[in-house]
Amino acid sequence: MKTQRLFLAINLPENIKNKLLIYQRQWEDLPARKVPKSNLHITLIFLGDTSNDQMYNTIKISEHIAKKHKPFKINLQRIILGPPNKTPRVIWVEGKRNQEIASLKNDLENALLNLENSNYIKKETRAYKPHITLGRIKTGQWKKLENPPKINKLFDFNVFVDSIELMQSNLKRTGAEYAVLESINLGL
Repeated sequence: MKTQRLFLAINLPENIKNKLLIYQRQWEDLPARKVPKSNLHITLIFLGDTSNDQMYNTIKISEHIAKKHKPFKINLQRIILGPPNKTPRVIWVEGKRNQEIASLKNDLENALLNLENSNYIKKETRAYKPHITLGRIKTGQWKKLENPPKINKLFDFNVFVDSIELMQSNLKRTGAEYAVLESINLGL
């Protein structure tokens, strides 16, 4: 059975992506692989390897859940190394916890878990905090740095969310390439 590697996400407007590229350039000398502008997003739910039937059901369920949620804003607060209090693996933009996005994510997870053959999704146990990955750190090279930087930059921007996207991830040697398969509007 043929599958696709999928996830549900919130895509970012071009003006936010452009601002994030400016910050990425500040750390060009660090041992990290930058995430291309086209791949900047906020992941809601990673679905993993998904059959065509599961994909179709995911779209239908996502449409149903999205209608129940009004558009909302996410406040992006700062750029940091993540995960916190561990050897850094990524440079990311951290967003403020937000009830609207947490509720949307929770409703999507619960509905998808109730699908027949729903072994392709695992419910997140941690409190959800939106983030955007800007770069993936090359851990071996990072550990060799004499004075690894502490990254903690303010980044105070709001993102208006009025849709979610079903995204496909194609893994390549140069990194993942993402494509929008379906855009689903939130209820108005």
